[in-house]
Amino acid sequence: MTQKPQAKYRQDYRKPDFTITDIDLSFDLAAETTQVTAISQVQRLGDKGASLVLDGENLTLISISVNDAPWTHYQQQEGKLVLEQLPDSFTLKIVNEIHPAVNSALEGLYLSGEALCTQCEAEGFRHITYYLDRPDVLARFTTRIVADKQAYPYLLSNGNRIAQGDLEDGRHWVQWQDPFPKPCYLFALVAGDFDVLRDTFVTCSGRSVALELFVDRGNLDRADWAMTSLKNAMKWDEQRFGLEYDLDIYMIVAVDFFNMGAMENKGLNVFNSKYVLAKAETATDKDYLNIEAVIGHEYFHNWTGNRVTCRDWFQLSLKEGLTVFRDQEFSSDLGSRAVNRIDSVRVMRGAQFAEDASPMAHPIRPDKVIEMNNFYTLTVYEKGSEVIRMMHTLLGEAKFQAGMKLYFQRHDGSAATCDDFVQAMEDASGIDLTLFRRWYSQSGTPQLTVRDSYDSEKQQYSLTVSQLTPPTQDQAEKLPLHIPLSIELYAESGEVIPLYSAGQPVNSVLNITQAGQTLVFERVPQQPIVSLLREFSAPVKLDYPYTDKQLAFLMQHSTNDFSRWDAAQMLLAKYIKENAARLQQGGAFELPLHVIDAFRAVLLSDRLDPALAALILSLPSENEMSELFDIIDPDAIHQVRGKLVNCFAQEMQDEWLAVYLANKTNEYRIEHGDIAKRALSNTCLGYLAFTETEFANNLISQQYHQANNMTDALAALSAAVAAQLPCRDKLMQEFDARWHQDGLVMDKWFILQASSPDKAVLNNIKALLNHRSFSMNNPNRIRSLIGAFASTNPSTFHAKDGSGYAFLTEILTELNQKNPQVASRLIEPLIRLGRYDQNRQVLMRNALEQLTKLDNLSGDLFEKISKTLNGE
Repeated sequence: MTQKPQAKYRQDYRKPDFTITDIDLSFDLAAETTQVTAISQVQRLGDKGASLVLDGENLTLISISVNDAPWTHYQQQEGKLVLEQLPDSFTLKIVNEIHPAVNSALEGLYLSGEALCTQCEAEGFRHITYYLDRPDVLARFTTRIVADKQAYPYLLSNGNRIAQGDLEDGRHWVQWQDPFPKPCYLFALVAGDFDVLRDTFVTCSGRSVALELFVDRGNLDRADWAMTSLKNAMKWDEQRFGLEYDLDIYMIVAVDFFNMGAMENKGLNVFNSKYVLAKAETATDKDYLNIEAVIGHEYFHNWTGNRVTCRDWFQLSLKEGLTVFRDQEFSSDLGSRAVNRIDSVRVMRGAQFAEDASPMAHPIRPDKVIEMNNFYTLTVYEKGSEVIRMMHTLLGEAKFQAGMKLYFQRHDGSAATCDDFVQAMEDASGIDLTLFRRWYSQSGTPQLTVRDSYDSEKQQYSLTVSQLTPPTQDQAEKLPLHIPLSIELYAESGEVIPLYSAGQPVNSVLNITQAGQTLVFERVPQQPIVSLLREFSAPVKLDYPYTDKQLAFLMQHSTNDFSRWDAAQMLLAKYIKENAARLQQGGAFELPLHVIDAFRAVLLSDRLDPALAALILSLPSENEMSELFDIIDPDAIHQVRGKLVNCFAQEMQDEWLAVYLANKTNEYRIEHGDIAKRALSNTCLGYLAFTETEFANNLISQQYHQANNMTDALAALSAAVAAQLPCRDKLMQEFDARWHQDGLVMDKWFILQASSPDKAVLNNIKALLNHRSFSMNNPNRIRSLIGAFASTNPSTFHAKDGSGYAFLTEILTELNQKNPQVASRLIEPLIRLGRYDQNRQVLMRNALEQLTKLDNLSGDLFEKISKTLNGE
């Protein structure tokens, strides 16, 4: 490697020697060259002799002055500007130039189509000007933007618009002021020509807030749902958390080129257009629900992230884990709580657990980091949310809300830590969270082993629970955690048996705090069937020897919808593992009829929400199945899943067709009842695609051509691709011909191409790199084609000849300097080599070693590769 970036450690945190209380920014905007003038009010906090060390990358320095006098006591170092011999309080003026048009990394100020926009989280502001680019320096920002009026009629930044005017040379200017101190990662600027959707929201205190949603010209008819979602989020946050918006205006801008999903910059959220634009013809039900969730997430950051920010980047889960919990609750309150919970758990089990078992394993509050962009992970976000959810489970809604209020009272307008949040929860509730804090510092997925016994004479039922967290690459030693285990006992009739211990009724959430402990319940009149880990009360793997009969019982009788789905998953898991072993030994696939009948009962039930039934009937993905095995055999898993699909399709063909027809919707409405029906109907269609070929081909062609919405059209297309039906190529060509000019719609098409079971899929993907709708400069296109191939088509990506690894290596080589953030996300399947057989490990290691030889290997890739190859 030509470089070795240095790690930073959480334990080395120290307060800044200087702070900046106010900054006036002036931008003379142009795509080729933009001049930035930053006038900062600086105050010394530390030692008299300390130098002011500012961060700055890819900047052309023009001038420096202190208190209006040119300053010569400075030196430029790599990525730093060091100023010396400074007074204790002064005005610092720095003028520099940047070049947005050539900024392919999409950090700082860059060109997105014809618009200029910024992305400053985590450390992007240093690409704009020299500054104390750290989250614990909070300043009040005033921003003046000057640009050509015809090219950039809208000039946007944080806060409230306080002045504007025209200049004689065809340019104009706008000035913005944000009254709330914020770290520079929350700074935003957007300049461009847009269509604008305007609305207002009246807050609970009677204030009128202007809402403005900016989209590319011609996309205004796809903005209504995002505006509706924003207003719903504002209302929900007032009602559920008592939090009111604090500025006069709230703006959202949709851009096509964006490394992330969206960014919560104060008062000016910049969004990937994927999470804003929707209409029935172009967006699926899932797209609509994702837009609602992401709009909510970024809005909720206004308090959990902006008004209270994180002290340092090791505390990232303070804002992200908490805000994911809030957006999950928002989606659950507005829609189906069971469906949202299941979707979250599928991400945990299928992806986050895999991250825990990878070289990038880390606690939700990491202790060591090389490149901060690498820690925008499922662990920090999704597991971080699960940790907040466990606190909510342990405290209850009332005490949790009391903790939130205390947290804001103590830390509003400041930079806080994860410990500050837990302390507020503990102080407000009176509940001891000392042991619970280990969730913040311990990595890995705990394994919960549960065994039971029943004494009929004493009518006592005992649960023996043990916990073990296996070693991870970053931590060899693990300690017991505080695990909330939610249970319920059932009689054979399906009735719930109340819980008593020591003669007193007890809570259904058990506190597991030791490596091993036994809990005894009384007044249990018969051997019960136990439902464990209800609502996925903790992010753990469960080991309990359920029988098929018990799981089928829970699928039918559990009072908790999540537990019904979970019982189905456990029943499938048993036969997935058995059949994978059987196929590896050359045996035949087998699935008992009683398993099929258990799922048939779900399909025919008139008591289940159709959306829940659709989830129960949907097989786990190959990635989710992979988490059932210590050593992953992608070929065996692919075969097992294919045979399961065919088995269910053939055995239940008549039922699939009847339910498919019964749940068809004619008019397209974004209402949860209709969404649920379409989910079940299209799940049935997916199985019907694997029945008699001519029948399936006609049925799917008919749905595609008659569909009046993208949900049904894409479901038909997906089924045709998955089953490799004769109509597939024709339908794919029709879709391409109709939508090739719409990048977001074509992303769906690219994903289908990338995830196809076609043996020629890799050659097809290589050819699609030259498709008229594809661009290696657009992160959405890259993720949809290359990312989907590497992460969702494991049997082909992990081909025994190493062709998938070689292809990804070529792509990563190109992206290494062009967009290292995207490259770092794409490499994930390649660094998880420890879970595969020896031959695949050798091929993956060779690919990684080839990448180490790159000139100027980015820090983003260096960190992941070095951890994989060297355990560093």
